[in-house]
Parts: sequence; C-alpha cells; structure tokens
Amino acid sequence: MKTALITGATSGIGKATAIELAKHNINLILCGRRKNRLDTLQQELSKQVNVHTLSFDVRDKAAVLSEINSLPKAFENIDILINNAGNAHGLDPIQTGNLDDWDAMIDINVKGLLYVSKAVIPKMIANTSGHIINIGSIAGKEVYPNGNVYCASKHAVDAINKGMQIDLNKHGIRVGAIHPGLVETEFSNVRFKGDDQKADHVYKGFAPLTPDDIADIIAFVVTRPYHVNIADLVVFPTAQANSTIVNKNL
Repeated sequence: MKTALITGATSGIGKATAIELAKHNINLILCGRRKNRLDTLQQELSKQVNVHTLSFDVRDKAAVLSEINSLPKAFENIDILINNAGNAHGLDPIQTGNLDDWDAMIDINVKGLLYVSKAVIPKMIANTSGHIINIGSIAGKEVYPNGNVYCASKHAVDAINKGMQIDLNKHGIRVGAIHPGLVETEFSNVRFKGDDQKADHVYKGFAPLTPDDIADIIAFVVTRPYHVNIADLVVFPTAQANSTIVNKNL
C-alpha cells in the first residue's frame, strides 16, 4: 500500500482528500495545526487504512523538519506528498495592505510548502520514486484587483512546481500542480477574518467547486499509471471564466 502525506488536512480540500484517498487504500499521514480535528479524522479513517497524525504549523521550520523526520518506521516511506496547506489574508490594495497578512501568506503558502517538501524529497530521491502534488490557485495564473501579495504567493507556487519538475526529473519523481478557481471552504472566512457575511457572499448565486470535487481530481491524478504525470491543471466551476468573471445567474 502507498502512503500519502497531506498538509492542511483538518478542513477543506485537505480533509476531503484524506477521505478520498482512504477509499483508494492509501495510508495517510495527516498534518495540521488543530490536533483535535486531526484526532477525529484519524479515528474515522483508521477503520479503512493506517493513519498517523503530525500536529505542526508549516511556518515553523524546526517543527516541520523534526516532526517529519521522526515518523515511525511504518510511515517513513512517503509515496505521495500533497502540499495543500495555504491561506489568504485580507483583500486590500497594495498601499493599505497589512504587513502581518503579507507575512502570513508568504510564510504559509511559499515557505511552508518549501519546508515540507525539503523534509520529504530526500526520502523520495532515495527510493527513486514519488509523487508531489502542489495545490496552487487560479491566483497563480492571473492577478486580480487587491489580490497582490496572495497572487504573488501563488505565482511562487506555480514557479516552484515547475522548478521541482525539472530538478526531480532525473530521480523519477512525478510533480504536478492543481490550480482551483472558486472552491467553497473556510478560505473566505479566513480571508475576511471571520466576517461570515462577506465570506458567504463570495459563493452566492452560482454553484462553486466543493472540496470533494478537488479531492476527486487529486485521487485521479495520483492513481494514473506511473509513466503518466499530470503536470499542471486549472479547474473552474462552470460559472467561472477567470478570477473576476463569474456568472451568478447559473
């Protein structure tokens, strides 16, 4: 059986992916900050597959390296890494942007992805196999009003993904990114700092993507024959044409 490590596994796309991969008999290393949620998910999915949890913040370099390097023997060989942890903070023009918001987005979306990858990749190189899925965003392909630093962080994910593809090619490691459009998760609640009215408005008037939709796509990608690598995939709800054009009459 294969083993997948998923960051940001306590909610949204990460949680849905854990549930979906368990259906495919893939053992799971679930990572997140909220230990109570990790414990609940572990209890649920342990009925299907072997599950190990790691509670850390991807921004904490020392914690990331320590936790991943201390995995028990049964979970040492990671076949699939899903770099899912990420956040948006604020939606302000560049001139009034909050410095703490900028730090959080760069630290989580960029540096956190790098820290986790740095801990996992050597194990994959030693095995001359592995599969890395980086969860990006349409914000990594376009820039929209007031998106500035969030878009920059997701453009960085896009660039890192392409760099990984080049650098890890000789080691037989598959690398790909999935860039969703509007997915209804806790994303907007975090962006608007708990303002549920603003968050709910983002998804009103059309059918957005769900975490299950993205989890289904991730499962498809990681279960392709090994000679097949889906390197770059943009996914929209039918109502969305780009970052700013959404048909709210559907």
